[in-house]
Amino acid sequence: MRKIGFIGTGVMGKSMAQHLQQAGHQLFVYTRTKSKAEELISEGAVWCQTPAEAAQEAEVMFTIVGEPSDVEGVYFGEQGILAGSRPGQVVIDMTTSKPSLAVRIYEEAKKKKVDALDAPVSGGDIGAKNGTLAIMVGGNRSVYEKVLPLFNIIGENIVYQGEAGAGQHAKMSNQITVAGNMIGVCEALVYAREAGLDLENVLKSITTGAAGSWSLSNLAPRMLKEDYEPGFYIKHFIKDMKIAIEESERMGIRLPGLSLAKKMYEELSLKGESESGTQALIKYWD
Repeated sequence: MRKIGFIGTGVMGKSMAQHLQQAGHQLFVYTRTKSKAEELISEGAVWCQTPAEAAQEAEVMFTIVGEPSDVEGVYFGEQGILAGSRPGQVVIDMTTSKPSLAVRIYEEAKKKKVDALDAPVSGGDIGAKNGTLAIMVGGNRSVYEKVLPLFNIIGENIVYQGEAGAGQHAKMSNQITVAGNMIGVCEALVYAREAGLDLENVLKSITTGAAGSWSLSNLAPRMLKEDYEPGFYIKHFIKDMKIAIEESERMGIRLPGLSLAKKMYEELSLKGESESGTQALIKYWD
């Protein structure tokens, strides 16, 4: 059994924390809204008043919050994780965030002889609930190997990508792929609908062919049911696309497809869909 700190018990974080708890590890949890952690607490997790307090108790710290500013808030400052950390500890940020911030956390942690990994995930609420997330890891390989048994509890496709920040860059590649694919999924359904086809039959055909993708298999059926509950919030996807565009501009490359997807999602957000799941993109055509 290991003492694990967990910060962020939202749509994905709660399920991830539960898997670690059910595997026999002791959890020390903190989240801005305590009610979101009540189920974990009722099952034995210890509530902490601050990120620093959780860090004082834990051997390994996991964080999965919303924005890069939220990451900064839980890691830095008098009540942050690094303020409560000690030599030999491992801190793992699983938020999709800026590669430069991952490097900053790594460097500041190193000053305290604390090891830091950036390990963003993909797979949405379904992957989190099933423990099948894809995990992209940046940092020292030896530290990655040290905590790999913990990653194996919450994910299946776990890949070491390189030094600090590499995990975040890999996640940006993932989000760029998803952004373009989501447009394709929606346009395919709109086209099939206007052609008078049975959309469920269309999905039966195209999900197993060359057009097959996670979004087509998992999100298109939600679109048909008009189920827009968030597996991943539109507001967070917009944040990810902004980061990817900023990074691409820094590298001197243009990503017109990603820019289009960002514009479409921003229009939906302005219409009140920021708290909907990314599959709500289909509403763009309505």
